[in-house]
Amino acid sequence: MENYFQLNLPKSKIDAISNLGLAHIGDAVYEVLCRSYLCAQGGKTVKNLHQNTVAMVNAPAQAAFADVLLPHLTEEETDYFRRGKNAHSHAAPKAATAREYAKATGLEALFGALYLAGKTERINELFLMILEAKNGI
Repeated sequence: MENYFQLNLPKSKIDAISNLGLAHIGDAVYEVLCRSYLCAQGGKTVKNLHQNTVAMVNAPAQAAFADVLLPHLTEEETDYFRRGKNAHSHAAPKAATAREYAKATGLEALFGALYLAGKTERINELFLMILEAKNGI
């Protein structure tokens, strides 16, 4: 049996995963990054951590962050973003437009593909761009 828990799946394996499958794993990766960043800031109550996390992982915020990243993506990364963005999901949240939800799903698919490819350094570079945009640096 193949080891699917390694962090450098070949492109062919990643490409075989559905768009929403990539977004599913990317959602977890992105949320762990946000939670880690917020915990590292220190001095927050659990309630503050939760509220701050929700503010970063909601679809409108993710869509805005996707706009920040798009000019910096490689062609392959843009393709993964586009795959997620074009995924047909029937469950858009009430607090987001369909366009925001699509961009958020694209962002998640991108992070999912990078994670599965073992490109943690690139994930960190992109997340730093998000933090810079969030904090106005």
